[in-house]
Amino acid sequence: MYKLIIDPHKELGHIQPEIQGHFSEHLGRCIYGGVFVGEKSEIPNVNGMRKDVVEALKEIRIPVLRWPGGCFADEYHWKDGIGDKSQRKKMINTNWGGVVEDNSFGTHEYMELCRQLGCKTYVNGNVGSGTVQEMSEWVEYMTFDGVSPMAELRKKNGSADPWRVNYFGIGNENWGCGGNMLPEYYANLFRRYQSYVKIYDPEKPIKKIACGPNAQDYEWTETVLQQCHKLSGSWNNAHGFMDGISLHYYTLPYDWAKKGAATGFNLNEWYMTLSKTLFMEELVSKHSEIIDRFDPDHNIGLIVDEWGTWYDVEEGTNPGFLYQQNTMRDALVASINLNIFNKHCDRVKMANIAQLVNVLQSVLLTEGDQMIKTPTYFVFDMYKYHQDATLIKSSVETTTIGKEEEFMVPNLHESCSKDKDGKYHITISNLSAEESYEVCACMQENKIESAKAEILTGKMDDKNTFEEPDRIKKTDFDSLSIEGDSIRFTIPQNSVMHIEVSLG
Repeated sequence: MYKLIIDPHKELGHIQPEIQGHFSEHLGRCIYGGVFVGEKSEIPNVNGMRKDVVEALKEIRIPVLRWPGGCFADEYHWKDGIGDKSQRKKMINTNWGGVVEDNSFGTHEYMELCRQLGCKTYVNGNVGSGTVQEMSEWVEYMTFDGVSPMAELRKKNGSADPWRVNYFGIGNENWGCGGNMLPEYYANLFRRYQSYVKIYDPEKPIKKIACGPNAQDYEWTETVLQQCHKLSGSWNNAHGFMDGISLHYYTLPYDWAKKGAATGFNLNEWYMTLSKTLFMEELVSKHSEIIDRFDPDHNIGLIVDEWGTWYDVEEGTNPGFLYQQNTMRDALVASINLNIFNKHCDRVKMANIAQLVNVLQSVLLTEGDQMIKTPTYFVFDMYKYHQDATLIKSSVETTTIGKEEEFMVPNLHESCSKDKDGKYHITISNLSAEESYEVCACMQENKIESAKAEILTGKMDDKNTFEEPDRIKKTDFDSLSIEGDSIRFTIPQNSVMHIEVSLG
């Protein structure tokens, strides 16, 4: 019997809804065919946006959507994507597949998508190949409500009212595809470029996100903060130079040369993948320690705006489209990361899984007029109850499991929150591909009035396909036994569970 201890009286922080954010790049079939099919498509749509995709994303309460990249962002020139679609400039997407980008999905379309989703906006600006003027004019175009050249241009293009930009990224991966810069150089560029991200309405501040490190590049974090931290604002009242700094980390079973297959993997690869996912805990902790030295008041958020699994592409698909299948292994990866972000909510203010549809660890896959929900989708569906909730102190007894000493993992992984209605939400995952475990969840001498649970489980490489779209889906879990302040249950192997608890 493994003890899961919940202390309802220990409230540790606020879980921003944006921790369950998403990322959409002009990459493969994420935008075109994924969320956008155009107004004339036979696929049911509203103003060009797929109705099935929008409805599915609203179910999981998508809180924020990052766009247009990614590496694409630092080659994107926003004026190419406005005005009459038939007159928009075409370009080659040199980062992803060498295909023609016709710019039919641009600023107006992105804002329409976010309107339909009811989510916040996170726009990534072009520092790598763009100018300060270009970035400044884009912000003016999107947010200024008055008389100006860019506001008049927006009105001419059909949007009389400005939009709300909640977050603005000053470049993307500028240590790599965004310009191969040194941290000192980027820090100076950040100071310059962010100066022209004007906040025209003090009631609608824009949180400015600096390009942060690639994985364990702690020197990048240290250097950028050294030069920019004193100019940060308050996370709750964005008015400074820097409101957040990003972190990118992808889970690869092997390495960048040979990443490993999304399906048909063996037991060793199962544990290897989960072990590498757990490295996120070390990354978040160590980067947070650096930020703490410069920002003890926690005004700067850690923004994990690219995370998830990255495998070799599916056979027969364009290598530049990054299309991969999604199994129970990916569901466990998602649950581990979301638990980690919850437990670090004092510093992690947003995270964006890569990517939304048809790319990397997507929550949805589409093919023509068909759409399926991946196992990862159902994890987000169960974890949505943590959004805007209060982190509660929790811990679970564990045993180390695995096949190779280098890639051992704990058998159980959890987090807990309390929502605004006073209900407690426990999310717990069984990382074992071989064994189920008996668990006793104790609410520390607080009488349990009721509890209900839902579960996602299956064989380790079970997946949903267009031929079999419902092989993996969440189901009610009725085998809970309540005894005073405790709940007893057996969690099957390869499982993610959500338990809702009401105290007496």
